[in-house]
Amino acid sequence: MASKLMAAILCRRASHLRALSSAPAALTTPPPAAEPYEDATGISTKGVKISGRPLYLDVQATSPVDPRVLDAMLPYYLSRFGNPHSRTHLYGWESDDAVERGRAQVAALINASPKEIVFTSGATESNNISIKGVLHFYKDKKRHVITTQTEHKCVLDSCRHLQQEGFEVTYLPVHSDGLVDLNQLRAAIRPDTGLVSVMMVNNEIGVIQPMEEIGKICKEFNVPLHTDAAQALGKIPIDVEKINVSLMSLSGHKIYGPKGIGALYMRRRPRIRVEPQMNGGGQERGIRSGTVPTPLVVGMGAACELAMKEMEYDEKRINKLQERLFNGIKAKLDGVVVNGSTEKRYAGNLNLSFAYVEGESLLMGLKEVAVSSGSACTSASLEPSYVLRALGVDEDMAHTSIRFGIGRFTTEAEIDRAIELTVQQVEKLRDMSPLYEMVKEGIDIKNIQWTQH
Repeated sequence: MASKLMAAILCRRASHLRALSSAPAALTTPPPAAEPYEDATGISTKGVKISGRPLYLDVQATSPVDPRVLDAMLPYYLSRFGNPHSRTHLYGWESDDAVERGRAQVAALINASPKEIVFTSGATESNNISIKGVLHFYKDKKRHVITTQTEHKCVLDSCRHLQQEGFEVTYLPVHSDGLVDLNQLRAAIRPDTGLVSVMMVNNEIGVIQPMEEIGKICKEFNVPLHTDAAQALGKIPIDVEKINVSLMSLSGHKIYGPKGIGALYMRRRPRIRVEPQMNGGGQERGIRSGTVPTPLVVGMGAACELAMKEMEYDEKRINKLQERLFNGIKAKLDGVVVNGSTEKRYAGNLNLSFAYVEGESLLMGLKEVAVSSGSACTSASLEPSYVLRALGVDEDMAHTSIRFGIGRFTTEAEIDRAIELTVQQVEKLRDMSPLYEMVKEGIDIKNIQWTQH
């Protein structure tokens, strides 16, 4: 096994480091100040002290690499390290074979042809190629894009970039459950509409858009459809033929594969064309130049193959864990609201708002549970989530939202501990809240006329 080979290498490295440990102290480099420090009392990092590594419930941000995926990747780091574009020797041939096998594994998961898969660095790059690439290629006739207000930031920013170039963009609103209005979509399509882009599974609230219906509308008007499927791949069944999608963005690290690798599905019949966003050696049919990273492709392919085999099992298990988490919290707390549709959603994404609690304090209090308040790409902002605002969620409730991400390796014990810690922290913060005291006394705080002094 590759893992045994890796263990032997690590042992040799450890011996080498022990040999170096007798070197003068002046030659050693101190660790950066921000580096986590672990001792018998716990872990200290960024000014926070916790008793141990937190429970990981942020799978929408990234997933751990499945050990079986790592086993598949290791040989292509250690012995089969050839450039897949080297055509004159064994090292290149075996890497090229591995890349094509990975391409076929990705294609099989979405019922596509391997020839329709282009490897990229991730879903963000795939989204940029799709949105900018299509409009730039057809710019003489197509000057209009349709998307939704709840798309991932990289889609919205790509659309804003096009607006600065003179293209027009329609940002469709969504209902309070996060679903797009199909009648509004139909009405927004114009003769010069070059692309419709709608995310399949929302990264913040887990809502699953009606992609088949959207695909039928786009086919009726002969408009290409793009979908960001980073959060959908390997979690819900995807069939590019049923959806009638022209372009689809995929990511490796959301499906227990490695970071730094993604893919773009590009339909061949009818053919969709894009203008490349990167120039170079012409790899990946000239659409994405640059040496294809063989180990990462192998990892993404292996992750897709595992997802095909285990998706049904994972779905049933994650559904039970989500019910356990939600019911456990609801049984002990009032004022808990699910953000987004409760029916058309991926169960592994549970976004909750807790009334009468200050959101930042709640997140800081939950330092033993790795959760987020929304997208990892926007988590540094103190502004309430633009996705929740698009749903019409009140600003105070949007500020208290927590996204719990449940995945393949989440256990019942972790769910029970997360329930316990969440309930403890919400109760603690509510005990300090004068607003909650007023609510318990039957006062309608929304109708209070506050005065300034």
